Amino acid sequence: MSNPRLRKQQISLGTLPASLRAPADPGWAEALREKSPDLSAASPMARWQQTLFALAILALALGFWSDADATAMLTMALLTPAFLCVALIRAAALVDSLRTSAPPPTALPANDDDLPVYSILVPLYREAHMAPALIAALDRLDWPAARRDILIITEADDADTREAFRAAIANRPGMRILTVPAGMPRTKPRALMYALPEATGEFVVVYDAEDEPNSDQLQRAYHCFQTGGPRLGCLQAHLNIYNSQTSWITRQFTLEYTALFDAILPTVERLRLPIPLGGTSNHFRRSVLESSGGWDPYNVTEDADLGVRLARQGWRVSMLDSVTWEEAPSTGTAWFGQRARWLKGWMQTSLVHLRHPRKLWRELGPRAFFGFNVLMGGVILSALVHPLVYAYALWKVSAGDLSLWPPQGWPAVVWWAGVANLAFAYIVGIALAALATLRRHNARLASHAFLLPVYWMMISCAAYRALADLALRPYHWRKTTHTARKQKETTRRL
Repeated sequence: MSNPRLRKQQISLGTLPASLRAPADPGWAEALREKSPDLSAASPMARWQQTLFALAILALALGFWSDADATAMLTMALLTPAFLCVALIRAAALVDSLRTSAPPPTALPANDDDLPVYSILVPLYREAHMAPALIAALDRLDWPAARRDILIITEADDADTREAFRAAIANRPGMRILTVPAGMPRTKPRALMYALPEATGEFVVVYDAEDEPNSDQLQRAYHCFQTGGPRLGCLQAHLNIYNSQTSWITRQFTLEYTALFDAILPTVERLRLPIPLGGTSNHFRRSVLESSGGWDPYNVTEDADLGVRLARQGWRVSMLDSVTWEEAPSTGTAWFGQRARWLKGWMQTSLVHLRHPRKLWRELGPRAFFGFNVLMGGVILSALVHPLVYAYALWKVSAGDLSLWPPQGWPAVVWWAGVANLAFAYIVGIALAALATLRRHNARLASHAFLLPVYWMMISCAAYRALADLALRPYHWRKTTHTARKQKETTRRL
């Protein structure tokens, strides 16, 4: 390995102890916390972070008590540049999308008799009804059965799922069930960390209960690892939605996912910024996954956290030319719980990696350091501040105060700069989602992009729930309920 910084990071985090490879040891789930506590969400906020948040809250409270208008304008002046950076990344993705069209699928070499073992980890909880469809999807993967190591991971108190999958995998080689002992926190990353020592493959991928990956996804991932160079540590497949027509929420979710995985993340990769992984279809070199410390059981978006940690160690994460089709939550309650968990995890990830900002700067470099803060902190702040802009405007109008028009003085300039930035974000976001969805799906679905501002306001509501959950129950995993897969719509695939 030629990268000395990468070698140093591997030595500091260590690799999977041979004694833990089989049988699985629940102590391995605590490996990251014990070896590198500063990289685990289990450790409390840094003292300087606690002090900064306390001072910020106190300053805002005193400011609004003494001069609400001046405080609001000063806050907007400080935050508008951060929000502009978020919009500029979307704008860059839009420009990239307009310049390029989807490339034809990469030609794959013929099957090699010497293909390595590929471990497929599938963590489940209360998913007994998903057994037939999930096993069928895994069966369709184009990889020799003798070299597939499929681990169905169940929780100790979930006998129904265990029995359903035991019946479904009967007489299928390369599939086995693993039961995670009871313990806390009961999260997906804890289950994955418990299962990792049992996996035998040189490569590892994670799938969820409702996933339907393209049949040649493992072949494509292996081909990329073989040709992508020694620093390629992880591949993220494109994720998309097969139940987009179920409800208004699934349509908006599809627009969001299509823009993210088909446009934004490829641009993030081009700009050499850390890629926050999606929760499924992450393909790893086994050695890289172990040396990085694996998944953090205490982070409820273990995927995004791991993507940043890989970048800190010098590993490259790339997008994979393959699609995994998923189910979007179809009700407001299911969507809200899932989104609150995601945003809470992004908050955890931001706090963890910013415990030592100077160290993060050294490991990522200036470009990736600022990119991380825009992708994580900028998105979180945007979600939290978005409704406050409208609340402030309504308050001014209801009070009969129109002093911000015509623009006079610095408060009006700041206000209208913020409004212009918000309008720019709306235009770019709508155009990007519409274009990406038009290419992947159809014009009818793409037309729903005009309702994205409403969807973004819903995300803001979920962000405040996430903030409360972070304070009250940081490791609680809000379970997303899935329904048995139905016949998918006709969609365009990579």
